[in-house]
Amino acid sequence: MPVDLDKAMLDLAGRLALLGFGRVEPNPMVGCVIARGDRVLGVGAHREFGGAHAERRALESARSQGHDVRGATAYVTLEPCAHTGKQPPCTDALLEAGIGEVVYAAADPNPQASGGAAVLQAGGVRTRLCGASVLATAVSAPFRQRVVEGRPWVIAKWAQTLDGRIATRAGDSRWISGEGSRRRVHALRGRVDAILTGMGTVMADDPALTVRRGKPRKRPVRVVLDADLEIPLDRQLVRTACETPTIVCCEANVATARIRADRRAAMEAMGVRVLGCPAGPGGLDLRATLGILYRDAGVSGVLVEGGAGLLGSMFEAGVVDTAVAYIAPLLLGDELARAVAVGRVAPALSAGVRLGLARVRRVGQDVELTYCRPPVAADSGVQNAS
Repeated sequence: MPVDLDKAMLDLAGRLALLGFGRVEPNPMVGCVIARGDRVLGVGAHREFGGAHAERRALESARSQGHDVRGATAYVTLEPCAHTGKQPPCTDALLEAGIGEVVYAAADPNPQASGGAAVLQAGGVRTRLCGASVLATAVSAPFRQRVVEGRPWVIAKWAQTLDGRIATRAGDSRWISGEGSRRRVHALRGRVDAILTGMGTVMADDPALTVRRGKPRKRPVRVVLDADLEIPLDRQLVRTACETPTIVCCEANVATARIRADRRAAMEAMGVRVLGCPAGPGGLDLRATLGILYRDAGVSGVLVEGGAGLLGSMFEAGVVDTAVAYIAPLLLGDELARAVAVGRVAPALSAGVRLGLARVRRVGQDVELTYCRPPVAADSGVQNAS
């Protein structure tokens, strides 16, 4: 099969998969296209947690249009599942429909659901793992990471001037970006499970970290990294914790120390959940803390909205999976204005953190740049099985 056709069909499947962003987690975003040659017969996406899977939706789409799918090719962003969960196995539906070939962009690492390709092959269906579409491979990366690494997908977001500053020397940052960019940030907030910040931002800005525009798909929990449990009780995040779920992550010994018992009790009485986490260099072990948020708080996706110190620490720990930067048409030219990230030691360019540019979008007078860390090598390339 020509690689350009594979790419076109898998790109379409990837775009379909994104329809589930913010609705299907912790399940994967999955899209499926049923085609005969370059003719699309049916399309489908996993649209909500517990709902029908993409393959079954695509088959139903084809049938509803009167198409015969026997011998056709199914292009899927993730290897079809071979187990019964909230939905029956997709392999059964594909075999019963008489699909002739399945092309998938990434293997399923979930031991409970993997093995779909082998099941299909045993039933006489050709299968191919194909890396022709970067998008199709990328849409299931958050799910695959959660399974393999046991931590949520982390999106770091910031607005900056043309000369790379996120605030003036006095800390003024409202508003660097334009109205359109801020609307997009609120839309992103409404698709993640948690919005995470640090004590620097809490003390400087007293943020609310809520979704105040549009129609959010989720109601994210607010998370504060506060190693010593020093957040004042008059901060918005504490005062409104009974209205909007709030978690404060502190060092494990602080979470149980008698000297902090009264503060913990006061915070919990106001609705704050205190989570003890392992200590790390200069504060919390960020990778371990994210793992605890995933296991103990059900957090699948995190949006980081913090200052230069937190962003620098997140990049240093290697836990930023996607970075979204809003570049405003503004230049400060002040060497004391605040940089995007600080705290790392980078004596050479080789010590910098390199990301791959995934998307460029104009938003009013701003430019939205989306970067991702390099894809997992095992998911690139093309493999065949028959």
